[in-house]
Amino acid sequence: MREVTASRVVDATPAELSEWLDPPTIVRAEGSFDVESVENRDDAVVVVASGPGMALPLRFEDRDGAIYYTQAGEQGPFSAMETWIELEDADADSGTRVTVRSSASLAAPLPFGDRIAAWKRGGEVTRLLEAVEDAFD
Repeated sequence: MREVTASRVVDATPAELSEWLDPPTIVRAEGSFDVESVENRDDAVVVVASGPGMALPLRFEDRDGAIYYTQAGEQGPFSAMETWIELEDADADSGTRVTVRSSASLAAPLPFGDRIAAWKRGGEVTRLLEAVEDAFD
């Protein structure tokens, strides 16, 4: 598995960002999949994301104040994928730092498959951060 990390300082409070960063919004903001369904469970929210020729469940949880999600099950482009979104005060007057860390491994047996998976996740993470920034400009 390969990991990608990116962050931005956004002119919003952690509470405002937490409200905006709900699971369906996160999936849409990443830009690769549409939201097919959302199921609220006791311990998690499962979003079924769909794209050309596939549907995959993404399981979202709160882990120690961070938003954590993973590709659930064996369906999807990754053999494994985990993502953490963390919010922390950047400075008294500067807003909130949004940090997204994602690690992924491609399901297909290709040379450099994990590099391809990290490249794909890197693009999705960047689009997510751009959407967050745009929402609070």
